Amino acid sequence: MTRGSSPAPRRLAPPAGTLSVLCPLFDIFRDMPNAPRGRRARRRAAVAAALLSLGALGAACSPRGPSAVPYRERVEALRTAKEQFLSTGADSPIPAARQRELLPLAYFPIDESYVVAASLVPSELEPAMEMPTSTGQRRQMRRAGTLKFALKGRPCQLTAFVEAGSPDVNRLFVPFGDMTNGTETYAPGRYLDLDRSATGLYEVDFNRAYHPYCYYNETYDCPYPPAENRLSLPVRAGERIRKSS
Repeated sequence: MTRGSSPAPRRLAPPAGTLSVLCPLFDIFRDMPNAPRGRRARRRAAVAAALLSLGALGAACSPRGPSAVPYRERVEALRTAKEQFLSTGADSPIPAARQRELLPLAYFPIDESYVVAASLVPSELEPAMEMPTSTGQRRQMRRAGTLKFALKGRPCQLTAFVEAGSPDVNRLFVPFGDMTNGTETYAPGRYLDLDRSATGLYEVDFNRAYHPYCYYNETYDCPYPPAENRLSLPVRAGERIRKSS
């Protein structure tokens, strides 16, 4: 099957055993909504090797609360592991011809004011919606609920989605746009992933916001954030476009 032919987003749970301790580190390497079908085992193995080589597993899997490793260092470990995967992984979405252009990845400075508490208001049962993608396809998605939070003193909300018809509803997909799009970040927007919480309470960490694979490689099929997920403020956290030299 060709790249970008996956009919809908997929976010894989870590396999049982050693990789199950990857916790949030695995977020940035799961089969994202724009990843091609297949190659799952090799990708997981590459991620595990990268993280183990950094010695980041145990420390970085701690929650954001009290931890022996400061928050900033945990975020930096995530970014270092992602960089290693993108630069050396057999399944890296970045073509060899673009590695010098795109790597190392650029990020806004780590800023804990972009880590906010949110509550999820569940959506009423409604038909699946079509989400346009970068290749002109349409993905069938369902609204899981609305995340409500305050950011920089302003009330905000973002819709969280799950794949229509998917048996895995334990991961929430949060594509979003903001006022940095097209100048400081990828024009269509960026993504966040969340593990579903039984309490309906979430920690939304924009320092983990990432560009979809189609930013690196146009052969990937990436859902575009819907209009309802456009924030009317700049989110200067997470992955950004590299500044021109």
